[in-house]
Amino acid sequence: MIFTSIKTIELPDKIKVGTDFTVIMIADGEVPFAQIIVRHSDGWEWIVKDQLVEETGKYCYHFKIPANAYHAGMANLQIEGCRVSDIFNASADDWITEYRDIQIIDPNVKYIPIPPKPNVTLGESNQPVIYFGIHKHMHQPYYNATDIDYWDGEKDDIFGQRGGPYTHLISAAVQQYIDGGLSHAGLSTSWSGSLIEQLNRCSETGRGHGAFSNWNQSLRNLAQAKTAFGNPRIDFSAFGFFHPLMPLIPDRDIIGQVKWHQRIIRETFGTEASDVMFPPETAFQPHMIPALKQAGVNTIMYDSIHHFRACKDYPYAGSHEGMLPPNQADQENAPVNDWLALNNIWAPSKISPQLLKPCMLRYTDHTGKSSEIIGVPAERYLGNEDARGGYGALQYEGVMGQIYNQIQNSFDPKHPPFFILHSDGDNYGGGADSYYTCNTSGLVQMCQNDARFQLITVKDYLHKFPVDPNNIVHVESGSWAGADNGDPQFTKWFSWGEKDYSPDLNSWAVLTAFQNIVHSFEDSSQEANLLENLQRLLYTAETSCYWYWTGQDVWDAQVTNAANRAIEMIGGSIDNIVKQDKTGPTIFMPWVRPANPGGKDWGQGGLIDAAKEATFKTFVYDITGVKKVLLHYSGPNGESTVTMQDCGSYPSRTNPARTATQYQVVLPAGTGNIKYYIEAVDNKGNISYSPVGRICING
Repeated sequence: MIFTSIKTIELPDKIKVGTDFTVIMIADGEVPFAQIIVRHSDGWEWIVKDQLVEETGKYCYHFKIPANAYHAGMANLQIEGCRVSDIFNASADDWITEYRDIQIIDPNVKYIPIPPKPNVTLGESNQPVIYFGIHKHMHQPYYNATDIDYWDGEKDDIFGQRGGPYTHLISAAVQQYIDGGLSHAGLSTSWSGSLIEQLNRCSETGRGHGAFSNWNQSLRNLAQAKTAFGNPRIDFSAFGFFHPLMPLIPDRDIIGQVKWHQRIIRETFGTEASDVMFPPETAFQPHMIPALKQAGVNTIMYDSIHHFRACKDYPYAGSHEGMLPPNQADQENAPVNDWLALNNIWAPSKISPQLLKPCMLRYTDHTGKSSEIIGVPAERYLGNEDARGGYGALQYEGVMGQIYNQIQNSFDPKHPPFFILHSDGDNYGGGADSYYTCNTSGLVQMCQNDARFQLITVKDYLHKFPVDPNNIVHVESGSWAGADNGDPQFTKWFSWGEKDYSPDLNSWAVLTAFQNIVHSFEDSSQEANLLENLQRLLYTAETSCYWYWTGQDVWDAQVTNAANRAIEMIGGSIDNIVKQDKTGPTIFMPWVRPANPGGKDWGQGGLIDAAKEATFKTFVYDITGVKKVLLHYSGPNGESTVTMQDCGSYPSRTNPARTATQYQVVLPAGTGNIKYYIEAVDNKGNISYSPVGRICING
């Protein structure tokens, strides 16, 4: 019987330098590949395995730790085993790991007693407290989707200028939390797989100005540090491997990207990826929830403004807010009465302090099946200012003090405020050495001396203050402020959408066809090695950066290049896939224009009256051809179905081998507040459904 858990671990409290010692592990079954990794904070690492491991009884393992496996100081032991006998086919989920610290004493060294550190921990109090967390995001895309080894002098500079953030600065900041006695402080950080792979290549080749030899060692060492509740001080967030815009890709690709990412996090940092996700671009749409749950994600961060805007009576700030008025279909949360205009910070719209706390988010599909996930707000305006350099831009006490004053009469000690300050960890002020050093020192002092504010990890907060399961709210779609203000229409990734030709729409059309071809290849049980290569090209093509920089040929053609390379690799096998096809059509997430039919739209000089009718558009592709595409919707007048018009293949200018067909249908003014989804049927009778959307069509 293969083990499922480690039951007990026995080891000495301390040992002397130069002596062997034994660690005993008892499991509940046979442990393939039992081993211990011995680490020191200076980068030392030694693996104890094979002949140094003896099974002495029923599932009892003795690890013989030789004297040359360690040196004086505190050592961390990573004690683990794999649940599968073929280690090359093992995933991160197949390893079970425990960690222990052991002190190594050198009798020839006189030790000076270390004074006790201050210990700032959570106490029981009804006094208001503002809890906050910090998230740092790290990413570099592949600059050539079909050549992962592509490099030039520009790339060398891009990476070389980020030596600190990509190596030791996060660890340096977290060490200050530890040294400052902040028992629950840490930070979460997201690392794209494309960045990690390129840093590994820099380590091997000396690229990036030679700054990345053993680049991950400091992070790997401190990844074992724990908070007072036993949670990671550095929580490597769940993420999509190639930085996809998750609201606009299929569920199976969301799951695939997250699974690939989980594997590389474990391999790189020696720890499991978190079940807390920071989604690329902070982009969230409720229909992502079922796929995220299936991938093992239980909590997601979202941009706070998209909760505020989903409340009835939201005080829309006009065009200065940078987004259109919220659509009435999204405003289903109860009104609140604590709207606050922040001072001494760029904040063009008001916030609601009582909504700055974790909640439950729900999505219900077209069959009525619901899924829920914990949502944690990333505060839009405070995070944006923190990204400019911490105290150099954001006066924490002064700005958070305004929130503190606002909650005096509404403080709930069981669910106190908590939000994330999120930013890139390698760009602008928030990626500078001073942010991680001087700014962090100031933060630590604030938390030591000002009981109003406490830095805490997401997991420690949720451990201490579990989310009210009845606090289920709706959050509108959208992303962070840096992407055309993160509007619900994801305009940053639909650039030039109203023109005769949009490079962004072209890339979505090509990607839709590409997705269907790869999914069909997978479902027809074709060659596994080729499938992995095809998935890599597909997942790479989903990199959100390829839409972010619209109008630059080097970016606008990336998706097409990857798709054409994949189709070339499949070659004549595509005929066999067509014969065996059991995959439904791929449907791109439908979009509606104008965004507020009968309301307001962008026009010359600002906001203008929008058209009253609504045009629904999507891309659909299937390798066997599409038989029909239907729009189903339900609202005040009951349920209806209309056939969508075939508008032909999108007129590409990048010469794709395959591209999707655009479909559209117009619903009249006054249709009302509706929910809708698309059904598509291919020529073999396979059926697919889009996620459920919502919109109010006034008039």
